[in-house]
Amino acid sequence: MSDRDPFILKLETFAALDEGDRDLLRDRCRRIVAMRAKEEIVQEGADPQVVHLVLSGFACRYKILADGSRQIVAFLLPGDFCDLHVFILDEHDHNIATLTDCRLALLSREDVTALCGRPRVARALWWSTLVDQAILREWLLNIGRRSAEERVAHLLCELLERLRNVGLVSADNSFKLPVTQGELADTLGLTVVHVNRMIRNLRDMDLIAVSGRQIMVPDVEGLKRFCGFRANYLHLERDRSRPDDALAESEAFAMRVD
Repeated sequence: MSDRDPFILKLETFAALDEGDRDLLRDRCRRIVAMRAKEEIVQEGADPQVVHLVLSGFACRYKILADGSRQIVAFLLPGDFCDLHVFILDEHDHNIATLTDCRLALLSREDVTALCGRPRVARALWWSTLVDQAILREWLLNIGRRSAEERVAHLLCELLERLRNVGLVSADNSFKLPVTQGELADTLGLTVVHVNRMIRNLRDMDLIAVSGRQIMVPDVEGLKRFCGFRANYLHLERDRSRPDDALAESEAFAMRVD
């Protein structure tokens, strides 16, 4: 892992990590596995053994209904933990799978405990968990209240911001979206035909440009206005005036795993 690794970049959004913090992160994330696209990382009902961290590629969290239909409830991008606090539970209550070829770091209970023993890292991990919850709330709102076009546009705005935060967006506001329209349909509660039509509509309005798996947003503010996107739920704007050390060393941010 380098200082430009998405995991370190993401955590440094909310905590000023020192070199000791970074060294510990590198040391505890050395156990790496490669997985192919469409492989199960975790199955519902499994006994939690390790924590998974996405280093590269796209993965997802999802649930399956009795009729076999799937609802994707989270996209897991480079720098994202799949299941940080899973050791607290007796079993997984959802599935996690790769959407593309992925590299994953595997962390043991002891690894997580060691990370949480560093105050600034602990604070950043807590922030990351709270952001995951905020994203889930926004996805519920997206499916429940936004139009089909707005759902697609809002998801693209979110991915643009999340990928930019870990250095995976180009200067022209383009990024790789290596998921199928079927996977987008499972995410947005739409049919594949509907997703295709909504993407075409956004393209016809010059709000996005599509080239294979590459998405380019020529007018970011225009796309955000169209779907009412506000990035506040991602909490990417860190208040630099807040005393990091005082907050990080408080008992509230100890976050130790027994």
